Amino acid sequence: MSVLDNKKISFIGGGNMAQALISGLVSCGVKPNLITVADPSSEAREQLSAKGLNTVDPTADAKAAVIDADIVVLAVKPQVMKAVVSSFADALDNQLVISVAAGLSTELLSDMLGGYDNIVRAMPNTPAMIQMGATGLYGTDDISAEQKQLATAVMEASGLVMWVEDEAHMHAVTAVSGSAPAYMFYIIEAMVDGAVALGLDKEQASALAMQTMLGAAKMAMGSEDAPSELRRKVTSPNGTTQAAIESMQANNIDRQIGEAMQACYDRSQALSEEMSK
Repeated sequence: MSVLDNKKISFIGGGNMAQALISGLVSCGVKPNLITVADPSSEAREQLSAKGLNTVDPTADAKAAVIDADIVVLAVKPQVMKAVVSSFADALDNQLVISVAAGLSTELLSDMLGGYDNIVRAMPNTPAMIQMGATGLYGTDDISAEQKQLATAVMEASGLVMWVEDEAHMHAVTAVSGSAPAYMFYIIEAMVDGAVALGLDKEQASALAMQTMLGAAKMAMGSEDAPSELRRKVTSPNGTTQAAIESMQANNIDRQIGEAMQACYDRSQALSEEMSK
């Protein structure tokens, strides 16, 4: 029995992230007739219906979707959030609100909702689209243990979930997972280019690089050893791997990755501050 059994879930916004989360929920056994989507775009509503992601007809009426819900997932861009929520803020009555809007603090969202505080802030990433996401969650003090379980279940349908106790840590979540799929794509891109330069064709290089990235991640996740120990075990003295690792160390790759994550963290902070003004 799931904590989501018989819970009505309404998505405000029907874009890619909403579709990814809905797909995950349905795959995990949530009845499609308990899920609805409100989106003002007729094109978005038609796309949802065409994909068969929910059996409740998508609607343009956000307020109607909210009134009938136990859980409300806000999946619209932070720049338009205030205008969107103003249409239904007065209809909130103990529903759990989950926001997936990047950089939008719970305090600011609460203000937009007229002081409503049953809010969980989520920072998912794009692999949620294939139910392989990693999501950081933060809840206000008003969130009950039951609502925390509900938020976990909604987001776990699309991958790993981690809660943080301090909302400021959501910037670190952005740096290590929210924005990080792009880091992995960048590394794969560089590996493919390097392999092509060494004589492989692009198709061969792409397949080998992507499978290696996937295999290494799965191996690390399934091992009791830390990544540093796994690296040590595969690095034979004076071998090919050692030559590659020594080149990376000489070029301070670890420091460069840390600096990139710090830049991401700083930009996340700055965007959050800009939205609060």
